Amino acid sequence: MQNDSMMMHTSMSAKTGVMVGGAMMVPNLDIVDNAVKAKNVTTVVAAVKAAGLVDTLKSAGPFTVFAPTNFAFSRLPAGTVATLLKPENKAMLSSILTYHVVSGRYTSADLKDGMMLTTVNGAKLMVKRDRRNISINGTRVTTRDVISKNGVTHVISAVLMP
Repeated sequence: MQNDSMMMHTSMSAKTGVMVGGAMMVPNLDIVDNAVKAKNVTTVVAAVKAAGLVDTLKSAGPFTVFAPTNFAFSRLPAGTVATLLKPENKAMLSSILTYHVVSGRYTSADLKDGMMLTTVNGAKLMVKRDRRNISINGTRVTTRDVISKNGVTHVISAVLMP
C-alpha cells in the first residue's frame, strides 16, 4: 500500500485545481463530487455516505474539511473502520466525521499558528504552522487548498478523534 500521508502537495491556482489521489479536483464541483474522484480518500467518502452526510457536504456551505487519507484510516486499530461503518454506529461515525469539518472557508493562507477552529460538532481544533508545514491537532496537512464551489478541503495524514 502506498503511504499517502508522505506525499506533500502544494497549493495551486483555484482556476487549475489540485491533484488528489490521481484526480484533478476542480473549483466548479462541490466537496463530495471532487472527493469521489480521488483514489486516496475513498474510505472517508464511504464514511460520509454511511453517516448520511452527503447532502450536507453538497449543500451551499461553505465548509472547510480536513479529510484523512485511506492510509490514515488504515492506521486505526484493526476492525475500527468496519465497526464504525455499521448502521448501529452511525451517531458515533457522524461525530467523528463532523469533528473534521469547520463552517466557513479556510484556505492555507487563512490558517494561522495558534488559531483555534470550532468544528461542526462543537469541538475545537488547534492549528500549528511554521514556514513549511501546517498541522491540525498535531496531524500534518499533506495536500492544501482543494477548492470546491462550497468550500475547501485539506487532506490530512491521520484521523482526528474527538
